[in-house]
Amino acid sequence: MEFRYLGNSGLKISELTYGNWLTHGSQVENDVATQCVRAALDAGISTFDTADVYANTQAETVLGEALQGERRQSLEIFTKVFGPTGPRGHNDVGLSRKHILESIDGSLTRLQTDYVDLYQAHRYDVETPLEETMQAFADVVRQGKALYIGVSEWNAEQLRAGHKLATELGVQLISNQPQYSMLWRVIDDEVVPASVELGVSQIVWSPVAQGVLSGKYRPGQPLPEGSRATDEHGGKDMISRWMADEVLTGVQNLQPIADDLGLTMAQLAIAWVLQNTNVASAIIGASRPEQVAANVKAAGVSLDAEVLTRIDSAIGNLAETDPRKTVSPTKREA
Repeated sequence: MEFRYLGNSGLKISELTYGNWLTHGSQVENDVATQCVRAALDAGISTFDTADVYANTQAETVLGEALQGERRQSLEIFTKVFGPTGPRGHNDVGLSRKHILESIDGSLTRLQTDYVDLYQAHRYDVETPLEETMQAFADVVRQGKALYIGVSEWNAEQLRAGHKLATELGVQLISNQPQYSMLWRVIDDEVVPASVELGVSQIVWSPVAQGVLSGKYRPGQPLPEGSRATDEHGGKDMISRWMADEVLTGVQNLQPIADDLGLTMAQLAIAWVLQNTNVASAIIGASRPEQVAANVKAAGVSLDAEVLTRIDSAIGNLAETDPRKTVSPTKREA
């Protein structure tokens, strides 16, 4: 495993982050989830990402249990706040001071730790003044409950505004967590240049496009049993945008490239996002420990210019590049 600095800070994180969205506390039994975490640790992954909204707080609980016994100083534990939690009351969502200060305490209890390394705004809250949100985050840092702050799926304008306030408040906003893959490149034109300017790194999610870039979904063929595309608890909805035959056919064009490099298609997809120098880490999830062992082989892989050109040719115009696709909810929904 290799490590990269997160933003303009002294914090190093593993090139691959283990994330438990859509798995822990919902799709995967707790003992299997723990096995996946152990596989990540055995592979050298030190960075773990979750959120209070995942499985309505259960994902944090499962991760906290799985990490017990590990040296806390050797880990980087990230979580997020915004989405509705608990009974989904009128203040159980968003980035108000009330929700942030109450949520961090709940997250720390579930994660069984005194602090998180990174506390992230899961989305931009259009209903709360940004000044209120950033002051609350600054207070969380000053209380020692988080070391750094980050955001997720903020556009370039929002990043600039948030970073300016964080700087004025004397805290470090060092990361953004966007969706990013060969098929979803909406951060390239605006978010990445703004982030480079501000000293902010990307921690990217869904580098394998919900599993589509693994090549296991084939045009005109039945869906693999037990795959995300058959999951009625959220996975099927998330992957639906990629399930057109045109996309699946284009993805199959990546197979010869992966074969030439001695990689699986999933490893190629993860390696591709890591070629972006503004990406500090790619988040991988797993429903089985062997998936972790396979995907970590993407760390440290270098793709030369010829390979990157071949990938672009294979994907063609199937990649989404419109920066306006980086959007947050227009209102809170509890």
